[in-house]
Amino acid sequence: MSEQGWKAFLAAADVGDWAVLHGGATAFFRTVSLAAAARLAEGLTRIAGLSGRGAVLTLSDRGVAVRLNRDLWQLESDDIALARSVSAVAHELGGVSDRSAIQEVQLAIAAKPGAVNLKFWSAVLGYAPLADDNAIDPLGHGSTVWMQQLDAAKSLTHAMHVDVSIPGEQVAARLQAAIAAGGRIVDDSHQPSHWTLSDSAGNRVCVCAWPDATEQQEDI
Repeated sequence: MSEQGWKAFLAAADVGDWAVLHGGATAFFRTVSLAAAARLAEGLTRIAGLSGRGAVLTLSDRGVAVRLNRDLWQLESDDIALARSVSAVAHELGGVSDRSAIQEVQLAIAAKPGAVNLKFWSAVLGYAPLADDNAIDPLGHGSTVWMQQLDAAKSLTHAMHVDVSIPGEQVAARLQAAIAAGGRIVDDSHQPSHWTLSDSAGNRVCVCAWPDATEQQEDI
């Protein structure tokens, strides 16, 4: 695993339908009905190389969400051509790309070194291990669980929070909506990677533009 794969994907041409989120390269194609979404998904299954790699297609009456794999660190050079093929077929079958609908929700559970227990969370949630520090819903429906190892000297507060991974250009609107709904930004020192927000009770959530963040983001 390395950064080379996802960085190459972000730098590639003709993959504008796609965002690289925590869960890998993701796209959403709107359709006019559930039947149209099913036809689009069936067409995508005929693309050589898509099957057998951990890809996830999610259908609804809004359209089809496509994830090429289950983790950004799994992106390889051949995923660029595959993403282009998916987009071409989706457009041919009437799908309309909508990057504003793309997101990945992740549950982050903090622990001190030696106390990280991914086996417990995998067992209790029925999840499958993906790497040493995270696990996934085998069906692709539930949030990813990430074990965040804290520095031994750091106080263990807010030991559990939610990460929302979205395309970089969607961050401004998402933050504005969250603030308008009663939230507040408690830490913006890591922008444009992520912003930490809190609700009125002190529960925290990170809105993450990494790794999809670009220099073209609005100044927030």
